[in-house]
Amino acid sequence: MDLRRCLVTVCDINGISHTVEVTASSLYEAVALGLRTVRNSPWADEIPQNLNDVMVCVAEVRVEHRVSLRKFNEWLGRGGGSPKELAQRKRVRELLDYKEVS
Repeated sequence: MDLRRCLVTVCDINGISHTVEVTASSLYEAVALGLRTVRNSPWADEIPQNLNDVMVCVAEVRVEHRVSLRKFNEWLGRGGGSPKELAQRKRVRELLDYKEVS
């Protein structure tokens, strides 16, 4: 079976959620590895046996981007572009309640 990187999240008896990254070949292996890792963590309290849910997020490919705030603001203030870029810029401006400076 193929190994997959997974984020496993469980809650301790105090309701505090803990997320760990494991590499597993199946869903249940990911749950087991996640439970073992959290149980061995000095930051987590006891994990209840009747735990409602364990969240497993399988990360096929992790992509990380770093964006210069200066470049972002330049892009945000720019006019013109393709219809797709105009729509993206409009959406981002709405999210930020951006007011154009004439």
